[in-house]
Amino acid sequence: MLNKVILIGRLCADPSLKFTSQGTAVATFTMAVNRRFNKEETDFMNCVVWKQQAEFVANYGTKGRLVCVEGRIQVRNYENNEGRKIYITEIVADSVQFLDSKKSSDKPADKSASKSSEDMWDDLGRTVDLNDLDIPL
Repeated sequence: MLNKVILIGRLCADPSLKFTSQGTAVATFTMAVNRRFNKEETDFMNCVVWKQQAEFVANYGTKGRLVCVEGRIQVRNYENNEGRKIYITEIVADSVQFLDSKKSSDKPADKSASKSSEDMWDDLGRTVDLNDLDIPL
């Protein structure tokens, strides 16, 4: 059995950092992930990350930053005050990597000067002919 997820998207807000009663760091954040074939549809993924990765994300993560999250999907539940069972689906991250520089996420992209970050991923998964690459042998 395998439960592994890899997501690339943008932080919807600055991550929230808290500590457990034992002093373990835990950060939570939501990321917006565009769907592959319909870029007008976006999924908002709730993520949680623990320990040193949590502190890293809290220190360097800001709204709008492009991130890659690797982890697993977790579903947990609890009973609310009205006795109804509430289910929460979240990504428990093992690794969070920032795919842009902190400075570039603070400024609006100049679309005339370069491709937007969404366009950068348009050809992901396409076949590459190695003869087209200029690689010295």
